[in-house]
Amino acid sequence: MKIFEKPLTAAEEKQYLLKLKEGDMAAQEILIRKNMRLVAHMVKKYTSSDVETEDMISIGTIGLIKAIKSFDMEKGSRLATYAAKCIDNELLMTLRNNKKRSREVSLNEPIGTDKEGNEISLIDFIESQNSDVYQVVELNNEIRWLRDAIQKNLSKREQQVIALRYGLYGGQEKTQIEISRMLGISRSYVSRIEKKALSKLRAGY
Repeated sequence: MKIFEKPLTAAEEKQYLLKLKEGDMAAQEILIRKNMRLVAHMVKKYTSSDVETEDMISIGTIGLIKAIKSFDMEKGSRLATYAAKCIDNELLMTLRNNKKRSREVSLNEPIGTDKEGNEISLIDFIESQNSDVYQVVELNNEIRWLRDAIQKNLSKREQQVIALRYGLYGGQEKTQIEISRMLGISRSYVSRIEKKALSKLRAGY
């Protein structure tokens, strides 16, 4: 097990921080070494993660260095208190990024085979789904256009006959005889209304 150096006293810490402020990089190295025990302590919180302990210590050390460089003595707190937060943030950020990456799936990753035994990748599946979506959208657009055309170009009676004849608006298709009985008019009259309505719709199209 790695043995870490004894932490600095409050007076020693202040001394090295002042030296670092003056540009003494050797003071920074001492502050890092003397606070590695804190890094190891913070890493213990995440021993159940998939990241190796040595890697976690390296990541925690980055957080420690950031803390040493940005620490403000004027605020009155000890470096260790501030550094603990910086180290913890660095560790958490790395673990979250690792989780995001582990959830990503290659679009070319095989997910099965088709009826002919050919391998299907995720991107093949997405593209086929998109193709179905495009067809549905196109059909919905055509239905919307048809409804608008019926309302704009046909009389109320013509709209009624066409809706019944072709099962529009969720209804069931009716024969001309059934429509004639429902509306109380002759079948031949229903036929004339239908032909006239279809002629109007074709002209509008």
